[in-house]
Amino acid sequence: MGAERYVVLGLAQARSGWFKSMAQWANSGTISAEFVKCVSGEEMRARLASGRPFSALLVDAALPALDRDLVDAARAVGCVTIAVDDRRGTGDWDALGVAGVLPDFFDPKALLDLLGTHASMIGRGDTLPGDSAPESDPGPRGRVAAVCGPGGTGVSTAAVALAQGLADEARHRRSVLLADLSLHAEQAMLHDARDVVPGVQELVEAHRSRRVPPEEVRTLTFDVHERGYHLLLGLRQARAWTTIRPRAFEAAFASLRGAYRVTVCDIDADLEGEEEGGSIEVEERNVMSRTAALAADVVFAVGLAGMKGLHSLVRVLNELRAVGVAADRVVPVVNRAPKGGRARSEITSALADLTRAGGGSFSPPVFLPERRVEEPLLDGVRLSATLSSPLRGAFAAIVDHGAPAPAPSPGKPQLVRPGSLGSWSGEDTEEAALG
Repeated sequence: MGAERYVVLGLAQARSGWFKSMAQWANSGTISAEFVKCVSGEEMRARLASGRPFSALLVDAALPALDRDLVDAARAVGCVTIAVDDRRGTGDWDALGVAGVLPDFFDPKALLDLLGTHASMIGRGDTLPGDSAPESDPGPRGRVAAVCGPGGTGVSTAAVALAQGLADEARHRRSVLLADLSLHAEQAMLHDARDVVPGVQELVEAHRSRRVPPEEVRTLTFDVHERGYHLLLGLRQARAWTTIRPRAFEAAFASLRGAYRVTVCDIDADLEGEEEGGSIEVEERNVMSRTAALAADVVFAVGLAGMKGLHSLVRVLNELRAVGVAADRVVPVVNRAPKGGRARSEITSALADLTRAGGGSFSPPVFLPERRVEEPLLDGVRLSATLSSPLRGAFAAIVDHGAPAPAPSPGKPQLVRPGSLGSWSGEDTEEAALG
């Protein structure tokens, strides 16, 4: 065995008996281990990030510092986490990623047996223990749609329309969630929510140290009965993003996908991360939007017509592609679009020309007509089907039939398959004729 020994980080409540015993065993040579005491979760995280190898974390289960993010930080450097639980195993330790659990009063043999099973001894300071086993499969997950875009383009309204349209389908009935994941969350205002809790903050907090069953996840949402979907309220203040720990949010997001067949996410267009800007704080601020965009089956990028509107929309499209969202999963949406077919064709051509250089073609744009939406939102009634139906159709085209073929270049004759153009309602026919 030579100079090899276990190097264990410890964190406990004041005057914990096991904490004192652990130090005595290490100092006396009763166990082949070096015990490093920590006084806070922040110190433990700092030591993990220092580059020194550690075998295990030994953490009092009653401390709030023991959460998914601490376990993940340990796992990232090849260190396992062991909980000391005086409640005799009442925690959901498998979901948290904890390797093992010890009772409040344990002996050296029990500790060494657990370390021998899950941890690695450390010799030279430049070697790391092996990686721990991956987390278990979380099970089936529902579909995800993300809606983003520059401010003032109607992103939140488009998210409402999409959620309403998907909820109208029999296969999704009563199993569609609209989740407000923006920093400046506005869905509470658009839905005239009288209560501001529970919301995403409570959902993430519940996932810090345990697995939350689907029934409990649903209790944290509001039933928007008139439109057929559930609503997860967002941050109560933008600066509350500091309470959203990345790993806890990832677990919460996975639970949403397990509780609903479709989750529609209202997100920000700011997707900058550490790789793009060099700041981990910026990535953590954008963790909700980044997680939703990268996990989404379809991402709707909402913009406006006109020079400025198309410029901003193209910027968002290119940023989505830059962070790793496949171009054929992104649907440009032109809100308050012109009625005329010629004007729409010019917009389609402009978008294709301006985004061609990035590699990969985006889906053909969806055009949403000018409609009055304030009255339905104020009254809490359904939005016009002319807003929800095109979005629902674009979602189904990608999810059910695969990514659609790129739009043909304007001006070049193309064969038209009979029936592929669909049909117009009376109102749309009249608008087309006027256009």
